[in-house]
Amino acid sequence: MNTLYKRILIFISLILFSAASHAAKDEIYTSFLSKAGAGGYDVVAYFTDSKPVKGDKQYKTKYKKVNWYFDSAGNLELFKNNPDSYVPQYGGYCAWAVAEGNLYKGDPLLWSVHNDKLYLNYDADVQNKWVADKEKFIVEGDMNWPDILN
Repeated sequence: MNTLYKRILIFISLILFSAASHAAKDEIYTSFLSKAGAGGYDVVAYFTDSKPVKGDKQYKTKYKKVNWYFDSAGNLELFKNNPDSYVPQYGGYCAWAVAEGNLYKGDPLLWSVHNDKLYLNYDADVQNKWVADKEKFIVEGDMNWPDILN
């Protein structure tokens, strides 16, 4: 491949990457190579089992253009009957980051349920900050959400 062709490809890639980074973010966080909400974890299990449980591909549904996986048929049905009760707040983005006006991925292993709502955080340090003043961060996050996506 000649040098000019390589430079053209790099230039086009940079333009596309720049445009994508300035585009509105998806309402539900999924990783770059996946369309699984909450990283494929069963969002109902946080409420019923009080812990993260990896979902199973045989118990799957689509909601808000995202695939959601569940550990059991029962959890799948609970979700289908009232998905907004189980989807992580702020679409699964880090709750502390949203409160601070930023969008970072939420980690399904760093979670808390507060007032019957699921919140995810980016890392353990962030979760410690979050836990120390959840009420304040929820108020701030609610003020930023969903406008922060634009």
